[in-house]
Amino acid sequence: MILNDPFIITISREIGSGGGSVGRKLAEKLNVKYINKQLLQALQEKFNLTKSGIEHLRNKKKNWFTDLFEQAAPAPKATMEVGGYTFSREFPDAVTVKDIYEAEKEILNAIADEGSCVITGRSAFFVLKDRPNKVDIFITASKAARIEQVMAKQNLSKEEAVKLVDTVDEGRDNYVKRHTGLSRYDMRNYDLILDMDYLTEDEAVEKILSFIGK
Repeated sequence: MILNDPFIITISREIGSGGGSVGRKLAEKLNVKYINKQLLQALQEKFNLTKSGIEHLRNKKKNWFTDLFEQAAPAPKATMEVGGYTFSREFPDAVTVKDIYEAEKEILNAIADEGSCVITGRSAFFVLKDRPNKVDIFITASKAARIEQVMAKQNLSKEEAVKLVDTVDEGRDNYVKRHTGLSRYDMRNYDLILDMDYLTEDEAVEKILSFIGK
C-alpha cells in the first residue's frame, strides 16, 4: 500500500470480535475518516428508516417495507385529523433489499472518492474491489469469546447473546452472498486475517499498521 496516495482499508468483522473498535482506532492512528455508523445514518435519510428497520431489511429475503410500517400503523399510510382536515402520507411499498444494497454502493463509492478512509462492514471489500491502493481485512474470534463480549457490552444473558450472535452471523453472511455471490467467511476475500483471541485491540491495530508498511 502506498500511504502517500489516497488509500482504503476495509474491515469485515464478526459481531463481538472488537472489529469496530479496531477500525476506529486504526483510523485515528492514520488520521483518516472512519466510516461505520455514518453509512447507516445516510441510509436512514435516504429511505426514512430507523436503524433497526434497515438491519431488518438487510436480513430479509423479500420485500418487507409494508410489514415494517405496520408495526406502527395498520396500513402503509399515516393519517391525522387537524382542525377538521385529514392529512395523509403515503409510504413506498417497494423498498427492497436490492434498493438498500444499491444505496450502500452509491454511498461507499462517494466516500471513497473523497480520499483515504477506513470502512467497517457494508460489503466494502467487494463493493470497492476495483479501487486501487486498497487493503481488505477480516477480524474474527472464537464464538465463546464473542458471546462473552456481547454479554458484557450489551448487558445480555448468555442465552440472549448466543441468539444475537447466531442471528447476526447468519444475516450478514446471507446479505453478502445475496449480492456478491461470495461467502464473507471465504478467507480468499481478504489480504489480512486477525484472530482476536490472541490480540488486544491495540495490538491488532499495530499488526495492521505493520502490514500496510506504516
